[in-house]
Amino acid sequence: MLRNILIVPALALTLTAVPALAETQVPQSQAEISLSFVPLVKQATPAVVNIYASRVVEARSPFAGDPLFGNLFQDFRGRPRVQNSLGSGVILSEDGIVVSNYHVVGQATDIRVVLNNGAEYDAEVLLADEEADLAILKLDGAKGMPFLPLRDSDTVEVGELALAIGNPFGVGQTVSSGIVSGLARSGTATGNARGYFIQTDAPINPGNSGGALIDVKGQLIGVNTSILTRSGGSNGIGFAIPSALVKQFVEQAEAGKTSFERPWAGMTGQSVDAELSESLGMGLPGGVLVSELHEASPFAQAGMDVGDVVLAVDGQRVNTPAEMLYRMSVTGLGHEAQITYLHDGAQQQAKVAMIAAPDDPPQQRVTLDERAVLPGLTLARLNPAVQTELGLPLAGGRGRGGGRSRPLGRADRPAAGGSPARGQWPGHRASGRR
Repeated sequence: MLRNILIVPALALTLTAVPALAETQVPQSQAEISLSFVPLVKQATPAVVNIYASRVVEARSPFAGDPLFGNLFQDFRGRPRVQNSLGSGVILSEDGIVVSNYHVVGQATDIRVVLNNGAEYDAEVLLADEEADLAILKLDGAKGMPFLPLRDSDTVEVGELALAIGNPFGVGQTVSSGIVSGLARSGTATGNARGYFIQTDAPINPGNSGGALIDVKGQLIGVNTSILTRSGGSNGIGFAIPSALVKQFVEQAEAGKTSFERPWAGMTGQSVDAELSESLGMGLPGGVLVSELHEASPFAQAGMDVGDVVLAVDGQRVNTPAEMLYRMSVTGLGHEAQITYLHDGAQQQAKVAMIAAPDDPPQQRVTLDERAVLPGLTLARLNPAVQTELGLPLAGGRGRGGGRSRPLGRADRPAAGGSPARGQWPGHRASGRR
């Protein structure tokens, strides 16, 4: 009898729950009705543009620099030639601020921007940076332009749907879909140790450079820049520059900067691998070991020392010098970053000012005239600003060195030819700009 009494209420609860589970919902948008990306594409594509850039290249004498024939043929001049490049860009404001890649427009003398409705604009470069491969343009006479909002790329997660929009192979504006395949790609991801990228399997091909990588809400999460490839076309491994760095470029361009200024760390660091982690008693590997520290470094001023391990910048973990430099760059000059680090085995935190490399003592740059033994030679007093500009090792600091250490405070220059020794993936061609 008791069993029957217990079963009846349970059965009643089950019957009550069935209608709730079977209840249908009314679609809330056209996208849900059509089950496609059509509404999203219609919203986003007007803000993605095709860019046609050209520059005049002066022909060099084939004997230039030759010790025997250089002087004999010094008046030889070849015909100047015009180099053309094709790429994409993304409009970021109503007044025509556009972001693209440096390798598309960075050295161009003539830039023409074409919207997907056929409208054409001349454009000028406001700010360009070869290391980050980003350039900010301004469309002449543009008003009321369609634009894409920037999403904080730190909120992007692996597995999200993503669309890549650009002009591959010059066939016209094209949309491809995929997912976010990886985050924080640097080092071996692109054949050199610079940069910090979002990885996607959305097809990216030549001509997609500077195009948009957007989420399902039509927000810009990255600017397509490069791929890893066997054939020269898309093999499903593409990289985009995160929107957080794009935001800093736009802010500096609007402030009147003509070149991108990165915060100066005044340190040399190296990634903490498993062997180094064990020797430091850390357990799991991770972070950046401070192997050399300039006396004027803001990290030194905050109380850090050689042998400390930087674990996170503003709550975001860093595992390579490239990641740390990226995190400092998106914090921005003039701000403070919250640094989490290990000191003598204990985790600590410090506020570190993001500053430019000090020009102290003044470099007092001098260029020798024609009467000097080495005419045209430029001399300057060595200081942090000069060291950073030329990528020289730190001087005026304390440290223990290290062959794998890397100075922070500037982006590393690209590896010539994408040498496999710099971390190119086995069996793949060097990463190609797109």
